[in-house]
Amino acid sequence: MDEEFRSLTDRLADEAGESAAYRRLLATDDDEELARVLVERERPLWAREIAAFRLGCGGDRRAFEALVLLLNHRDPERCVSAAHALVRLGDPRTPRAAAALATNTLRTAYALHPVRLLTALRAPESVPALISTLERLLGPDEPHWRVALACVEGLGQLGDAQARPVLEAALPHPRLGGAAEEAISRLPTG
Repeated sequence: MDEEFRSLTDRLADEAGESAAYRRLLATDDDEELARVLVERERPLWAREIAAFRLGCGGDRRAFEALVLLLNHRDPERCVSAAHALVRLGDPRTPRAAAALATNTLRTAYALHPVRLLTALRAPESVPALISTLERLLGPDEPHWRVALACVEGLGQLGDAQARPVLEAALPHPRLGGAAEEAISRLPTG
């Protein structure tokens, strides 16, 4: 059992009430049973999350839609688990979905994990989405500075020279300046 799965099971144990259904979803090796949980009516969120996580980590693309919904959830722990499973899923739709979530101006408060996922994916969509998101978060009274910081750090990790102008624009920001300087140092010169 990997650390992220252990974290998920610990977190959902109380929510599921340690029920027989909870124990069954953790124990089953039947992907069809897990896939049914994703589409059956009146299944609790914890059950759908377990099923999507297990299918996603196993590379079963039937988990994609549920994982993207969880990536955009208001509960950060659900977002972390979904991002973990999406990386392992390897679905080619993931970068586009993460970019859409990261750049959605109405969901900026929930963009931290899509931004981090884009960095981990290192997909063609990653740098343009992180640049676009960071550009709009450089205002002086921006409340979503953690998302901006994740963009700065991600752009540094991705090391794409296209990011230089937006990273330079982030230098004067008190919460972003140090990370922006570090990110710029990782960019190719010339």
